[in-house]
Amino acid sequence: MKTLYYLMAVMGLSVNSFGETPRPNIVLVMADDQGWGQVGYYGHPKLKTPNLDAMSEAGIRFDRFYAAGAVCSPTRASVLTGRTHNRTGVPAHGNNLCLQEKTLPQALRKAGYTTALFGKWHLNGVRGPGVPILGNDANHPGKYGFDQWLGTSNFFDLNPLMSRNGKFEEFQGDSSNIVVAEALKFMRQQKDEPFLAVIWYGSPHSPMRALEEDRGDLPDDKVGNHLGEIVGIDRSIGTLRKGLRELGIEKNTLVWYCSDNGGLDYDPDACGGLRGHKSSLFEGGIRVPCIVEWPGKIQPVITAFPASTMDMMPTIMDLLSLPEDSMLTVRDGESLLPLFKGETSKRQHPIPFVFQLKAALIDGDYKLLTNNKNKDGEWKLYNLKDDPAETQDLSGQFPERFEEMKAQAMAVMASVDASAAGRDYPEGKIVQTPRRAFWWELEAYEPHFETFFQRPEYSGLKKKAMKARK
Repeated sequence: MKTLYYLMAVMGLSVNSFGETPRPNIVLVMADDQGWGQVGYYGHPKLKTPNLDAMSEAGIRFDRFYAAGAVCSPTRASVLTGRTHNRTGVPAHGNNLCLQEKTLPQALRKAGYTTALFGKWHLNGVRGPGVPILGNDANHPGKYGFDQWLGTSNFFDLNPLMSRNGKFEEFQGDSSNIVVAEALKFMRQQKDEPFLAVIWYGSPHSPMRALEEDRGDLPDDKVGNHLGEIVGIDRSIGTLRKGLRELGIEKNTLVWYCSDNGGLDYDPDACGGLRGHKSSLFEGGIRVPCIVEWPGKIQPVITAFPASTMDMMPTIMDLLSLPEDSMLTVRDGESLLPLFKGETSKRQHPIPFVFQLKAALIDGDYKLLTNNKNKDGEWKLYNLKDDPAETQDLSGQFPERFEEMKAQAMAVMASVDASAAGRDYPEGKIVQTPRRAFWWELEAYEPHFETFFQRPEYSGLKKKAMKARK
């Protein structure tokens, strides 16, 4: 019990004013499949990201920041809850977030914030290439505390068809720049009152169709378009930062940028030399680029402090001095506010990961990992400071640390299993039947098939849809 309490104990949400800004605007930006190495400031040989580079020089650059999940939906669930995704009803991509979770937008709305989502959702249990979210979807963003939303069920690309609070709208251009432009319209309307804007890109995920101006000298192939989409993301970051300055709210706005999982294997430089890629719990699958910028409040620094998407909600709760019950009692993230204040800080709890049969635990420089949690002999121990590529198993060299971390990991997995069964909720069980289905299998989407199949991003799915609906 002591080990479990150490891992899961709630850190007190201290009273804090953070200077003269008691209620800053919060902007959370997330790329889709951008690897740790796919930024200019880490020296990618083909990719230039001047706006992300400038942002990294103006804020906190996290060199060891982790997506809670090795794929997209799980990480998104962790951002909104401060919990590892398996607790929240999202063990893999395409699962719906449990409606009994306490979420970040719900907490901020109670604190007087206006909340909005722009872009990829993928927490409503709808799989397949992104389609507009239906207004009567039982798990649309509004069900989790977003006052406004413009989004798609999953990834989206050039000239997207999206849904604004349930009403379909067509757009022209690069999707990343579209959602930033729409987010800035929202910010302009809300600039005199505090807001939460969540911007979740659909890029550089497949189908990877970059604008020619963003691809530049890169080849017109999969890798060239993939990198070109990151150039488009970078361009949108420049637009966002400039827009905040033009609105005069940049000093009252915290912007937090990261990716939802590690890079893809067809760009050899996607993960910056780390082992593994998306869907792996090796560093290449979960370590992602991360920058936090807040002009005048957060001083520029590069840190190797290990942090995670699970820390985002606890940090914001702490920053705003929100009630402790804004979150569920069992949580996995912790506040990074001391780090934001420039204080020398040590992480209070290890960072846990559970994905399918894989599990990992990061405690300082050490990482415990297994690709099959059901096989006792599969666990390995690595020192990430000395061996970031995870090549040398140290379990035999440091048996006491190995056994201690393994006991902690087993306690986490037992706790996660209890959460997944609904034990953290007042009802003691999951109330809503979970959903994980392709949109062409859902009757609610059938009236829109004729519209969808005239569009290039869905045309190849017509036969599959007709077969599913017979």
